[in-house]
Amino acid sequence: MLLRRHYGYEIVRQTGSHLRLTTLTAGEHRVTLPAGQLRVGTLAGILSDVAAHHRISRSELEERLFG
Repeated sequence: MLLRRHYGYEIVRQTGSHLRLTTLTAGEHRVTLPAGQLRVGTLAGILSDVAAHHRISRSELEERLFG
């Protein structure tokens, strides 16, 4: 998982079809995502939330994760 490798996110629980990820990098941050396939809008929202927490632009986050 790219968020784990680059930003220290770990799965802390699964409730139904959703995963809760938490990191302590740059302060505590939690994000919930579907366990299955992500829709484009959902992925965009998650990336925006993670980028805001780490105080970087979404494009910079995308480059780090997918570049």
